[in-house]
Amino acid sequence: MWFPLAPRWAAPSAAGPRARHRPRRLSTEAVALCLALHWSLTANLPLLRRLLADRSWLDLATWAQGTALLAGLVVVHALIVLLFASRWTFRPWATALTLVAATAGHFIEHYGVVVDPSMVRNVLRTHAAEAGELLGGALAWTLLWQATPALLLIWGFEPRALAWHRALRIRLAWLAGLVVVLAVLVLAMFPTLAAQVRLQREVRYQVTPANVVWSLARALSGEARAARAGPRQPIGLDAVRVESPAGRPRLVVLVVGETARAANWGLAGYARQTTPKLAALPVVSFTDVTSCGTNTEVSLPCMFAPVGRRDYDEDRIRGSESLLHLVARAGVDVLWRDNQSGCKGVCDGLPVQQVSAVAPEACREGRCLDEGLLEGLDDRVARTRGTQLLVLHMLGNHGPSYHRRYPADHARFQPACVQDDLRRCTREEIVNAFDNALLYTDTVLSRLHAVLQRHQDHVDTAMVYLSDHGESLGEHNLYLHGLPWAIAPQEQKKVPMLMWVSKGLSSELDLDLGCLHERARQPASHDHLFHSLLSLLGVRTQLHDARWDLLAPCRTGH
Repeated sequence: MWFPLAPRWAAPSAAGPRARHRPRRLSTEAVALCLALHWSLTANLPLLRRLLADRSWLDLATWAQGTALLAGLVVVHALIVLLFASRWTFRPWATALTLVAATAGHFIEHYGVVVDPSMVRNVLRTHAAEAGELLGGALAWTLLWQATPALLLIWGFEPRALAWHRALRIRLAWLAGLVVVLAVLVLAMFPTLAAQVRLQREVRYQVTPANVVWSLARALSGEARAARAGPRQPIGLDAVRVESPAGRPRLVVLVVGETARAANWGLAGYARQTTPKLAALPVVSFTDVTSCGTNTEVSLPCMFAPVGRRDYDEDRIRGSESLLHLVARAGVDVLWRDNQSGCKGVCDGLPVQQVSAVAPEACREGRCLDEGLLEGLDDRVARTRGTQLLVLHMLGNHGPSYHRRYPADHARFQPACVQDDLRRCTREEIVNAFDNALLYTDTVLSRLHAVLQRHQDHVDTAMVYLSDHGESLGEHNLYLHGLPWAIAPQEQKKVPMLMWVSKGLSSELDLDLGCLHERARQPASHDHLFHSLLSLLGVRTQLHDARWDLLAPCRTGH
């Protein structure tokens, strides 16, 4: 029997219609190259714009350099994919890189962040509620348009099935070829890019998602080294507490502020009065104070170390005990009360209280107002015996949700930004919300002062407030904080600091308050905190350096 021949374009009848919809078989290497190109054209746009910012697009050299940069980005990311991808790991690895690229690119584009190891450590230790404030519609839209096409490619293709020895030869050939291409590109671009990269070393941390992979590896390796190092090295083993001749109890309250910058601090000369209650109190305000870092992860351990920014050594600081361990061993009762994301190791092994447990009525939506730090304080001061140090770790002005840091009755400056996505607000609205949060800090500190002053007849008391770092509010198109120290603007480095000492403790220390006011007009830094607190607590140790003690030049009897 005769049957007509099927047209050449028709699929074999045995395969049926399903064969026409079968995913196309592609090589893993080809898909990796496509993904690398996609990430380079989406997540790396801020980097490309920055490196080509001062060049004319009418110049052929600009196009040549732009093409070379794009090719370099593609090669780097293709290498990252193929180095860690096998037949079984390719899809999860490529998916993770795609989501990381879109997310990191979003924050680089919108907030000007730099994804270095310090920033990655911040992310790893971020409180869930804090992280939630950074997630919103803008990030969802970025993930939708950047990640979706790549994810469709990753999960829509069918990898070719090859014998393992043939697949290995092909992979090694690809890797060798990519390395050669990268070497050629580096040599070709070196004369024009060397100076730019040397002056702007942070551009290394804008190559996305390579920046996240590198920084995560550095952060985790650092954690592993710290774990292998064992217990923290003790410091100040000779420390002793000097008893008061009058036998009076002593309480020093250290308030660690969060993200309060000196540029908006009323006591530091800001045109708008954001500290009206403190301005009416006899506090000593230090007007030129430099932080140790631009994020909590760096600044907090640094400010409790004997040598901070002036001789910064991160491994030594993290591997040693803090000031709190030293004074506790000398006989000072230490308590850390936290309304943030922990003490970053400086209070390990010491008594710790969470505001959410102490004052649950001050909490809402996973966050607590800083007034919860003062819960039960009046009774605690009244029962003070011996020498005590109370550390209050504030939520303060932690962004981007400045409007969540204060109650409605402190929303004085209007209109204020009430969005978690700062790009949806004007700069005026952002500054207003930030200043309202400072007003609330002013209220909390003035309430603390009132409690301490109320008991100063029978307890020698002191209050020290010092913010951990500052904040960018849109200057130079930067937002939030955490830029590497070398390139961070002054808005992220300059912080407010104040001190109040009761009459009894001033007399005990032979402290000339007029002299201290004069000293407050001179530059100071986080490096002064360690040595100044030793004086306030009456703890003697060879680690104390009078040159870094803010009180030392004003103690008339010493």
